[in-house]
Amino acid sequence: MSQSFSLAIDAMGGDNAPDSVLDGLELAAERHPQARFLLVGDEARLGAMLARRKRAARLCSLRHAPGVISSEMKPTAALRQGRNSSMRLAIDAVAAGEAAGVVSAGNTGALMALAKIVVKALPEIDRPALAAIGPSARGDVVMLDLGANVQCDARNLVEFAVMGHTFAQAVLGLPTPSFGLLNVGSEELKGDERVRQAAEVLRDSHIGAQFPWLHRGP
Repeated sequence: MSQSFSLAIDAMGGDNAPDSVLDGLELAAERHPQARFLLVGDEARLGAMLARRKRAARLCSLRHAPGVISSEMKPTAALRQGRNSSMRLAIDAVAAGEAAGVVSAGNTGALMALAKIVVKALPEIDRPALAAIGPSARGDVVMLDLGANVQCDARNLVEFAVMGHTFAQAVLGLPTPSFGLLNVGSEELKGDERVRQAAEVLRDSHIGAQFPWLHRGP
């Protein structure tokens, strides 16, 4: 590997791509001039567009991808047919250790499915989750899951706490983040059985690098 990239970028995914993606990279290059991006997509088209965005061009390397995963494609079809797509090749770069992460504004279901198969999840984590960061009186809060999973059991809720905890440490730089479950009230009897079981496991746990308490289940 000749170069380590900050992020691999799916240049062809999302509304108004690749123009909107490159406009975003131009802003990112201004704010984070030390970053390096692997831009994946139609090389000829992207090269011509980067020529008009000098700051982004200085920070980007191009990798050609002949295919695109459309917003209508089902995740199962993306797994079968998207091996040469810009999204898949960007994810492959992360799996190969070329980039620290991947950014795509494209098909969310396909992105989640491909990431789980190619990059894989943390040990003992069954499902991926969508996360968002929001402000609070005491600082930023990571909330998940925000739509990837419609039905969850107690174990899934515990796993989301683990992922949120790890994200807060790695991305927000919090050494010992606290965690909690969203419920209909603060009393221990509130919520359904899944929430109460997850709360019991989390109360008894000591979240650490290996998460040994996950083995016992909720």
